[in-house]
Amino acid sequence: MPVDPWGFTKTPRQDIPKRPVELRLRDFDPVYARQQEDVVRQQASRCMACGVPFCHQGCPLGNLIPEWNELVLDADWRRAIDRLHATNNFPEFTGWLCPAPCEAACVLAISDDPVSIKQVELSIIDKAWDSGWVVPQPPERMTSHTAAVVGSGPAGLAAAQQLTRVGWTVVVYERSDEVGGLLRYGIPDFKMPKRVIDRRIEQMRAEGTRFVTGVEVGSEAMPVDRLRRKFDAVVLAVGALEPRDLTVEGRELTGVMQAMDYLPEVNRYVAGKDEDEHLVSAKDKHVVVIGGGDTAADCLGTANRQGALSVTVLDHNPTPPVVRDEVSNPWPQWTRVHRKSPAHEEGVVESWATQTVRFVGDDSGRVTHVRVRTVERTYDEDGLRSFTPVEGSERDLPADLVLLATGFVGTGADDLLGAAGIDVAGERGTVGVDDRWRTGADDVFACGDATRGASLVVWAIADGRACAAAVDAAVRGSTRLPAPVGPRDRAL
Repeated sequence: MPVDPWGFTKTPRQDIPKRPVELRLRDFDPVYARQQEDVVRQQASRCMACGVPFCHQGCPLGNLIPEWNELVLDADWRRAIDRLHATNNFPEFTGWLCPAPCEAACVLAISDDPVSIKQVELSIIDKAWDSGWVVPQPPERMTSHTAAVVGSGPAGLAAAQQLTRVGWTVVVYERSDEVGGLLRYGIPDFKMPKRVIDRRIEQMRAEGTRFVTGVEVGSEAMPVDRLRRKFDAVVLAVGALEPRDLTVEGRELTGVMQAMDYLPEVNRYVAGKDEDEHLVSAKDKHVVVIGGGDTAADCLGTANRQGALSVTVLDHNPTPPVVRDEVSNPWPQWTRVHRKSPAHEEGVVESWATQTVRFVGDDSGRVTHVRVRTVERTYDEDGLRSFTPVEGSERDLPADLVLLATGFVGTGADDLLGAAGIDVAGERGTVGVDDRWRTGADDVFACGDATRGASLVVWAIADGRACAAAVDAAVRGSTRLPAPVGPRDRAL
C-alpha cells in the first residue's frame, strides 16, 4: 500500500490504551494495555514518509522509523521487525520506557500531533515475540577474543550482545542477584514488566553470552586487575547511580531517604525477593517527593499503590509551559512543556517553584513535616541560574515519608574506578573516555550513563552498540559493527 502523505489529516492520533486508574492502583501490573493491530496500522498511516525524516535525528539509534511505519501499514510485520532490529537490540525496552524524542522531532509536531512512533515500535516487537520471530543469533564463527562487560543495564547488554554476535566470548558481571541493572530493580513493574528483560536474557544466553551475578567488580573478591589480565577488553557500563543529596537541616531524620533506596526495595518485594517486614511502606502516610523527573514519577506511582494518604511532589523550577516556546525551544528540539506521566493521573499535589528549607521531626527522630518556601528563578548577566526566596512564603507540609529524587552526580563505582586508575570529572561525575570510548586505563572502555551521566534508555543502547564497535575495531583492527553515536554526541 503506498504511503498517503495526507494520512495524518484522515486519522487523529490515538495513544496506547491505559488500564483504569481505580484498577491499576490495586496492583503493580503494567499501566498500558495492548493496542489493537488495526489501530496501530491506522496510526502508522499518519507517517508522511518525509524526504528528510527528522525523527531519525531525534533518535540516537537512528531508528528507520518511516520504513517500519510503511511496513506496518502494509501488515508486513515480519519485515518491520527486521528493520527495527537493524538499529535497536531491545525495542521493547525503548517501547516501554523511552520518552520518545523521535516524536518531538517528527515533522508533524511542528503544527499537529506527531506520529505515535513509540506505540508502533512496541506493537512491532510484541507481534514479533508472539510470532516466534525473535530467535537467538549466535555468531557464524568464534574468534579468540574475549571481553568482560561490567554492568547489565541496557548499555552493558547492548555492548555484550553486539560483541557476542561477531564471535567474541563475552562475560557480563552484575553485582545484583539478577541481571538487568536499573531496569530490574530501579524501574517499577507497572512501568515495564520484568518478563521483558527475562526473555532477552534467555536469547542472549542462547547466543553465547555468559552472565555472572552477585559479583562486585572492584572488590577484594573480584579486583578489576583480574579482569584486565583475563580478558582482551573490559567494558564498564556501571551506570550513574550516585544520588544527589540534600544538605539541609533534619536530613538525618528517620523517614527521609533516597528514592533509589526506596524503589529497589519495593521492586524486590514485588518480585518476591524480600519479606514484608523489611519493606518501607507509604501506606497511610503523607509522602513528599523532592524532584520532578522520571524517578520522582516512579516514586509517586509506587507510593499511591502502597496506599499513601497523599503524595506531594516538589520542584524548585517554575511550572513549565503548556505549549512549546517556539523562540527558546524550537522544533525539532525535545519539547520542554508540563508533562504528566500516568502516575500523575493517579493522585498528586504538584508544588512548583518550591524549595526545601529543612526537615522537621518529632522527639523520636522521625520526620513529621517539610519546611518549604516559594522561590523565583533568575539569571545573571552571564546566564547563570539562581533561585531567590519569596519573602514570607515559608510553610510546613505534613510528611511521614520523604523521598529524594533530585538526580545523580556520579557512577557510585568509585572503588572500581580507583582500582583501575580511572578518573571521573565534571559535576555529573562521569568517566572520561576518548573518541573511541577508551578510558585512561589500557584495554578498558566505558559507555552508557557512566560516561554520559544519567540519561535515557535509548542513549544507553546507542552507547553500548557504539562502544562494542570501538572495542571490536581496537582489538581486531576493523569492525563491521555499527556505531550510531560518539561519546560526546548530545541530544538535539
